[in-house]
Amino acid sequence: MSMSSTHIRHHHAIVTHHRNAGGPAWLPALAGLCASLVGLGLARFAYTPLIPALIAAKWFGPSDAVYLGAANLAGYLAGALIARELGARAGSVRTLRVMMMLAALCCFACSVPVSFAWFFAWRFLAGLSGGVIMVLAASTILPHVTASKRGLVGGVIFAGVGLGVAASGTLVPLLLEQGLKASWIGLGLLSTLLTLVSWRAWPVDAAAERKSADAPRLGRQSIAVRTLSVEYGFNALALVPHMVFLVDFVARGLGQGISAGSNYWVLYGIGATVGPLLTGHLADRAGFGPALRVAFLIEAIAILIPAVTTTPPAMIASSVIVGGFTPGIVPLVLGRIHELLPHDAARQRAAWAHATTMFAIFQAASAYGLSYLFDRTGGDYAILFAIGAAAVIASLAIDLVTALTKGGKAD
Repeated sequence: MSMSSTHIRHHHAIVTHHRNAGGPAWLPALAGLCASLVGLGLARFAYTPLIPALIAAKWFGPSDAVYLGAANLAGYLAGALIARELGARAGSVRTLRVMMMLAALCCFACSVPVSFAWFFAWRFLAGLSGGVIMVLAASTILPHVTASKRGLVGGVIFAGVGLGVAASGTLVPLLLEQGLKASWIGLGLLSTLLTLVSWRAWPVDAAAERKSADAPRLGRQSIAVRTLSVEYGFNALALVPHMVFLVDFVARGLGQGISAGSNYWVLYGIGATVGPLLTGHLADRAGFGPALRVAFLIEAIAILIPAVTTTPPAMIASSVIVGGFTPGIVPLVLGRIHELLPHDAARQRAAWAHATTMFAIFQAASAYGLSYLFDRTGGDYAILFAIGAAAVIASLAIDLVTALTKGGKAD
């Protein structure tokens, strides 16, 4: 009887594997895109253009609005920390569906300004859903995609982040014409629709995905994998000057006004939409290691541009390129983890969760740190962009030294 049940389970695992691996790659990629658009794109970036409206409608004061933005970053870190445990206990696909529903619910809840504490809690949960989605979405999908297509599929998944950035500069202003409450409800409805669209597109959870399968800890990871997480963290720091200060730099620093600043944010969003697709395609052709190094070099130059020249062509190039690498670096790092840890899904998930956590810590710390430096220097924007470029150069240097000393191989 036990042999029979074992045979049945083995047969089920084979059928499940073929169902996952043999299905159209675009279906799970669509699910991943929807998830990153809801949990990361809308839940995070749509808040930025809503801040002036929140202040103008007297829902919150300027300082409270900033603290609410920080709540999302804190929630993102918490989500990255608990994602693997949630996925192991409830199954990755079920967890992802719940997180998308939670992100939609957060939008509906924010349409009612009950109190600062109410808003803070829901913004925190919105960030948490994004952190969980970032850790679980791609690592749930990519094992069922052939190696030659992982770069492109990873790019499609994280293009949702870019679409959220683009929506924050285009869709949100249109929603605001109907009022602040209607804007939050509109974001909630869109998130709900995307959740329903993706519901049946996720791959089937692997039978082996249990808590025991996720047991490997970072102590077993290679030096190359550990340093990759540090590189990803420095990259998070590097993105902050553009993510936080770009619009303000153009509007006040260059004296061009809010409208011009918003136009550059839209360009940033356009770059963020196509960036992951281009970097993913490059990785499929050249390999994730070389593609990552090229990306670091180009990104460093683009981040430094506003500190050197502010001519319109230069600023347009900087906005589009840095926007492209904001989500575009993600499939490169994730793909590099798969290269360093081939045929070991559990260790891949552990490494990706650690890298995402490192990114969240660096991002939150640098957002506060650079804001403090900005105040202490009397509003010196150039030093912020210079620090951002230096952080990417540090990532590139670490990667090159690791490749030369360890050969970029897993232990």
